Amino acid sequence: MKPANEIRQWVVRGGIAVVTGLLLGGTTLSMAQESVAVRAPMVQGALPVDDPNAAAWSSATPATFPMSPQVHWPNRIQEVTVKDLSVRALHDGTQVAIMLEYADPTQDPDDAAALQFMVGDKKAHFAHGQPMAQVEGGPVNIWYWKNKDGKGVDMNAQGFGTLKVQPHQDVKAKAAYANGTWKVVFSRPLSTEHAEEDTQIVPGGFINISFAVWDGRKDGAGDIVEKGSQKAVSSWWYFRAEAPPDYSGYYYAAFAAALALGFQFVLIRKLKKGQAA
Repeated sequence: MKPANEIRQWVVRGGIAVVTGLLLGGTTLSMAQESVAVRAPMVQGALPVDDPNAAAWSSATPATFPMSPQVHWPNRIQEVTVKDLSVRALHDGTQVAIMLEYADPTQDPDDAAALQFMVGDKKAHFAHGQPMAQVEGGPVNIWYWKNKDGKGVDMNAQGFGTLKVQPHQDVKAKAAYANGTWKVVFSRPLSTEHAEEDTQIVPGGFINISFAVWDGRKDGAGDIVEKGSQKAVSSWWYFRAEAPPDYSGYYYAAFAAALALGFQFVLIRKLKKGQAA
């Protein structure tokens, strides 16, 4: 566990606003992560899965996450273009939509982005589920998008060098670029028939999520600057599809009020009959 002051400095360097009181109180890193979780409110009507610029996205509170070079697997790079990204999400009880928004000075065919989730209850490292010290290897589900392909790809990995495309494809993606900014929307049903490969999203519960971005521009020698393991990544954070509103308390209150009113009505009738007699 990191001391509170270390967590505070680490979070501030990443450009994330966390309630200072929580950190001074000695919160764990997981609590700090949960405080800036991606929260997807439940909405009525169609999700804006095909329109990154839809007004509906304004109803989702953005969360900002720091990005850094991937250093666990060669080949590595020391600097990345994307230093942080903003994430919004919505769901309608059946489907979820998650939008990544980040600055990229140029639009390139090999620009790409991805989401990653743990699969099942087995803890996995954010580096493709690779077994690490104190972290057992486990399967991860990756949702991937590349500009020149213009579509979402559903993938799995369980360690470095094991990345593969699923035979079934449930993920979709739509992106828009304007004024030096990418907006990439991933969408998928909350649950699928492939629980052994796909993360299952249950409204009301927290799951782990991480991010990756590739700047596909070319350098002076004509080589792509960020490709494969050379990318900007985040560690695990939290994602939550909010549960539907619980109106049961109102129903109980209404039932109790109706019961009290009925009792009062019966009592008044009995009193009236007694007076008439």
